[in-house]
Amino acid sequence: MAGGDFIDEERRILDSIEAHGWYAVHRFDPELETPNFTYTVGFTKTLDAPEFIVFGLHRDEMYDMLAGVFRQLKSGRRLEDDQVWKGLHPDFACIGRKVSHPDAMTHYATLADWFWTRSGKQGHPGLVQLVWPGLLDGLYPWEEACRENVRAAQPQLWR
Repeated sequence: MAGGDFIDEERRILDSIEAHGWYAVHRFDPELETPNFTYTVGFTKTLDAPEFIVFGLHRDEMYDMLAGVFRQLKSGRRLEDDQVWKGLHPDFACIGRKVSHPDAMTHYATLADWFWTRSGKQGHPGLVQLVWPGLLDGLYPWEEACRENVRAAQPQLWR
C-alpha cells in the first residue's frame, strides 16, 4: 500500500472508531491464494474487548457477523474461549476461539496492532477468530469429517 493510501486508511479508522466505536478492515487476495478476511479495529478501546477476525465468507457476511459481535458485547455479553455465537449468521452459529498464532497480528490484523500501539499499549491486542461450520454437514474445521474447503477457507489461528 502506498504511503498516502495507508495514511488515508488510518484516518478512516480513527474517524470510524470515534463515530461508531469500531472499524472493519477487509482484505482480499486477488490471486485467490489465501482466503479473504475481515477484522475489527477499535473493540479494544470502545468495548475493552479483544479484536475479532473472520475468514472465507463474502465481505458483507463477515462485516455483518462482526457488527453482531459488537452489538452483543456492547449489550454486556461476557467473553469466553470456545464461545458459541448465535445470531451472527442466519444459517449457522459460530465459535469464537482465542488466537494464539504468533504471527497473527503481523500477517492478518496489522491495523488492529497499529491502533493498539498508537494507543500507547505494549505487546499486541487480544484477537478472537470467529469460526463457522460447513453448511452441508454443520462440522467445524477441527472436527474430523469436516470438508476440506471449510478448513482451507479458515486458517487455524487458534492453534
